[in-house]
Amino acid sequence: MNTVVDTRERILTTARELFHGRSYADVGIKEICDLAKVQKGSFYHFFPSKQDLAMAVIDDMAEDWAHGFVAEAFDRNLPPMERLDYMIDAAYYWQKAAKDIEGRMPGCLFGNLALEVSTRDEVLRAKLNAVFQKASSQFHETLDEAIEQGQIAPLDAQATSQAMLAFLEGIILLAKTRNDPEVIRTLGPAIKTLRVELPMEN
Repeated sequence: MNTVVDTRERILTTARELFHGRSYADVGIKEICDLAKVQKGSFYHFFPSKQDLAMAVIDDMAEDWAHGFVAEAFDRNLPPMERLDYMIDAAYYWQKAAKDIEGRMPGCLFGNLALEVSTRDEVLRAKLNAVFQKASSQFHETLDEAIEQGQIAPLDAQATSQAMLAFLEGIILLAKTRNDPEVIRTLGPAIKTLRVELPMEN
């Protein structure tokens, strides 16, 4: 890896770990630079502001998710409803592994940031909303397939997919609050019972 790319990656990786482990507001540029072992001039060469860095962190994490456990969970070779089980398992093992190493659950980076900045930073709020919408679309496609294959009765797939995403984020938040990943394993299977009925025709 060349020096320029390596410097940017060190800044990005350091910020991602700090934002996830603590909070966006609590982490300063100086601390990021010190831990990443880069000069402030190098930081501002890649990221004009802390907000720009946060945007890059969100993109980086979303990319990892898209090609990591999310891609595995929503593999088209899996039966549609089994994908939901896989997603819950992936969330559980991800949080459990983090707790085993750090002693505490980090929760979801996107959820953490959304709770912290959504009422104070419109740019980051919109960025996070786009990530959540993309995640919701994975549930939507899964539900559409399940309906088409007769695995579940017809329902409002768009609304149900959003409810499923909200449920997943909610149980991760509850598990983080209790510092207990077992909450995800215990409550997670209920995601398959969620359904929003189609509007009644007049």
